[in-house]
Amino acid sequence: MSFRPGKNLALSGIDYTGKSPEELQSRFRQILEDGIHGICYSAYDEGQKPGDVLTVEQIRRRMKIIAPYTKWVRSFSCIEGNELVPKVAREFGLKTLVGAWLGDDPEMNEREIAGLIQLAKKGYVDIAVVGNEVLYRNDLTEEALLDYIQRVKAALPEVQVGYVDAYYEFSDHPNITEACDVILANCYPFWEFCHMDYSLVYMKQMYQEALAASNGKKVIITETGWPSQGKSLNGAEPSPENAMKYFINTQLWSKAEGIEIFYFSSFDESWKVGSEGDVGAYWGLWDMHENLKF
Repeated sequence: MSFRPGKNLALSGIDYTGKSPEELQSRFRQILEDGIHGICYSAYDEGQKPGDVLTVEQIRRRMKIIAPYTKWVRSFSCIEGNELVPKVAREFGLKTLVGAWLGDDPEMNEREIAGLIQLAKKGYVDIAVVGNEVLYRNDLTEEALLDYIQRVKAALPEVQVGYVDAYYEFSDHPNITEACDVILANCYPFWEFCHMDYSLVYMKQMYQEALAASNGKKVIITETGWPSQGKSLNGAEPSPENAMKYFINTQLWSKAEGIEIFYFSSFDESWKVGSEGDVGAYWGLWDMHENLKF
């Protein structure tokens, strides 16, 4: 089987003309087994949702599944059992990008920040993340977010500290960009109605916009992915084939250009349908029952 670049690699990535689903599956599996830079850890079992407390047993079970395929794991919270994720990741020799989830509840924010600092001081954090898409959701003002970032940086002078948001927010908020040691950008062609055929070049444009805003700092893509089923968004169509194509293109670009990417996500999670519609449940490389989907 031969997968070759298309005539316009920037647009199409790999030329999939005439490739059967079985050939796509084989290529997908080969790239996954070769290993990827990072993956976003899906914490919640079927029937669980944010607010439920995670157990070390369920975290260890899922970490065992993904650990052979990745070097880094990203977590999103430092409370309610999520603080166990980076600890278990260390058991499997993985590096960690650890997030404190910030929102509009000051008490919860303080718990998250304290948890992040504690984990980092104990050596479980390689990159500390202060908030995820807080500006996009309009949960905090820029000034309030800056205060949290500066507090964590002051407490952890030996740890790289950043903030995660949509790629364009770093152009819109230069003070946040300046405060970060590393720029952590989410890039989703799907959510911007991009057809699969143009998704690779669009993601490259997203990355370049974040890079232009970074003032020379490293830019890491902290989330990107493609759903395997659900309703289409204009030209963006979820399907198993498109999910495999997007993963293949993303990983080949990552390796060719040395771009550090955390793929979203490890496992399907049904609770996400509430905020994202039916596609929200189908971003995983593994399904909700922890079977590799492709």
